[in-house]
Amino acid sequence: MDTEHSLGEAAKDMRCSIGLAYLFLYYLLQFCGHTWIFANMSARFLSFGCDALAGTFYFVGVMMCVCQLLSVLELFHIADGLEESRLLPRLVQVIERNFLLYLIISQEEFQSKTIVCALFYLWNISDLLRYPYELLCLISTPSFSMLWARHTISIPVYILSVIAEGISVLQALPYYKSQETYSDELKAPVSVYVHFPYLLMAYLPLLAAGSGITVLILLKQRTQTFDSWNKKMKIS
Repeated sequence: MDTEHSLGEAAKDMRCSIGLAYLFLYYLLQFCGHTWIFANMSARFLSFGCDALAGTFYFVGVMMCVCQLLSVLELFHIADGLEESRLLPRLVQVIERNFLLYLIISQEEFQSKTIVCALFYLWNISDLLRYPYELLCLISTPSFSMLWARHTISIPVYILSVIAEGISVLQALPYYKSQETYSDELKAPVSVYVHFPYLLMAYLPLLAAGSGITVLILLKQRTQTFDSWNKKMKIS
């Protein structure tokens, strides 16, 4: 009986160790990817000024697509218990970004717009606030300044990114209306013509509702985190 218990504890510890190592590599990969994107965009902007905005997607688009595609794994991290976080805010964020990136920004006619550069900057700032914090939480206790930045600055950055996402959808509407891209007729089970611009217009209120709920959850999470920090400081 004791042997079985010991084996069970050993297996549990091994799974925990493997999970921590995996999360460490994942956060490190995301941090390196977003750092490269941010550094590349900043260097090009400082070198070429506003002329660099049009080529943002051409130079960093592939890396951004890889990072955002990998972020889908975070939903499984939370569901499997590897990561202690709320599922809904992360789900909303993953859907928002991948929807825009693969259905709108991936269109060649849209890639040269200034809003793409602004959106990429906001996404990167948000992730550069989050991934170093999560990485440090695995190996040590983050400082209060890092804790404050993660749970305070990230909220207005997220709000600005949602506004930029809405502007992106509005700017994409004329193109999809004229080109009929992604619009098609579904023949089964009933013949229905799907007009993609209508789906985009329906997406906007969903984006507003989802982001509103996410902001409320983030504010609540911020309050709980700071309360927990204050309690630790009083005990110590």
